[in-house]
Amino acid sequence: MKTVIVGSGFGGLSAALRLKAKGHEVTLIEKHNDLGGRARVFEKNGFKFDAGPTVITAPYLINELFQLFGKKAEDYLNIKPLQTWYQFVFEDGYKFDYSGDEKEMKRQISEVSNEDVDGYLDLVNFTKRIFDKGYMELSDVPFNKPFFMLKQIPSLLKLKSYKSVYSLVSSYVKNEKLRRIFSMHPLLVGGNPFTTTSIYGLILYLEKKWGIHYSMGGTGQIVSGLEKLMLEEKIKIIKGKEVVEVITKNKKIKSVKLDDGSELDTNNVICNADPPAVYSSLMNEKLSTFFKYKMKRMQYSMGLFVYYFGTKKKYENIEHHTIKFGEKYEEHLNDIFNNKILNKDISYYLHRPTATDEAMAPKGHDCFYVLVPVPNNQSGINWSEKGEEMKNLVIDKMQNLMPDLRKNIVEDFYLTPDYFEKELNTKFGSGFSIQPK
Repeated sequence: MKTVIVGSGFGGLSAALRLKAKGHEVTLIEKHNDLGGRARVFEKNGFKFDAGPTVITAPYLINELFQLFGKKAEDYLNIKPLQTWYQFVFEDGYKFDYSGDEKEMKRQISEVSNEDVDGYLDLVNFTKRIFDKGYMELSDVPFNKPFFMLKQIPSLLKLKSYKSVYSLVSSYVKNEKLRRIFSMHPLLVGGNPFTTTSIYGLILYLEKKWGIHYSMGGTGQIVSGLEKLMLEEKIKIIKGKEVVEVITKNKKIKSVKLDDGSELDTNNVICNADPPAVYSSLMNEKLSTFFKYKMKRMQYSMGLFVYYFGTKKKYENIEHHTIKFGEKYEEHLNDIFNNKILNKDISYYLHRPTATDEAMAPKGHDCFYVLVPVPNNQSGINWSEKGEEMKNLVIDKMQNLMPDLRKNIVEDFYLTPDYFEKELNTKFGSGFSIQPK
């Protein structure tokens, strides 16, 4: 059985290995000259920058891929748990260290709002119920049969799926700072906490279940480890070529066509590419009227402005993961997701891998990237004009946390939604494809 995998993000790499373990003859095709997709690695003058995903929440899923072939992940990777998962920082300078230490969590919550300690514990218990249903029971079940989907409705109603994540959190926690902290998780997968279904509250408990981890050498080390395993298991890898069409005959997969004009015969195709791009560009069969209507109704995640920089000064006060909230929350998210306009009152996620792994930067230096949610390209923003302006705004906003930052930067570059649209083929340059609604 021949199977072609399109795209080498973590989904594509995992699918290739799982199907190889099931006896398929697997070929993986990646348009870039390196694997990883959003998890690519950029290297600049001794600084190593993970391009995208940095938060590892369920390392057992990575371990399983090696176990399929009787091998140990630790022979390829070194994944370590973090003590502080995120440090949340607010405009008034208040900081909250978010971790799996429940005693410390309750202490910090009581300092902010003593009446919310019990509410927090009740919230965690409720998200465990969501996790047990949504993740443990349903995450690996295909929702392709209407009757099966209908059977889930009573359970989803009991789990208050009609509420947004922010609404769910607010029903347990009254303090606005704490509401922001416990409702931010949808942003990690491209959703607006004010519109994303409360089912995504399961992420809160998923972190409690397994913790937050880091792969020494960066997330790119996981990609390298999986690539090594794939080569050992005789999975064919084609880099630097793009699939431009999935060719079918009598509604069955026949082959894939590459951008150099060649074709590869195959029985199956798994696309780890952006779904709208797959259906609008790769499929040559006529899509149904209903499906076209469904695609038109899709709403897309926010865009991302990602600024990568290295400093000659070490900022020891910065944690591995920092989330900085701006003054406004709902209004700012509304500007990003609905009004699609830029707002100077930004919030951002700051990643400092050198807090855990000094090898990510030259000796005595620090390595960072800062990710800022911005409108996707439905906004019509001209990023060739706005890019430098946004970079300077981000640096200015970070100066409070990182004094003299501007004069200590020795290496930098940035990516805008244009990169996601042109290089990663995501519709409207959205950072996470279709919104998880």
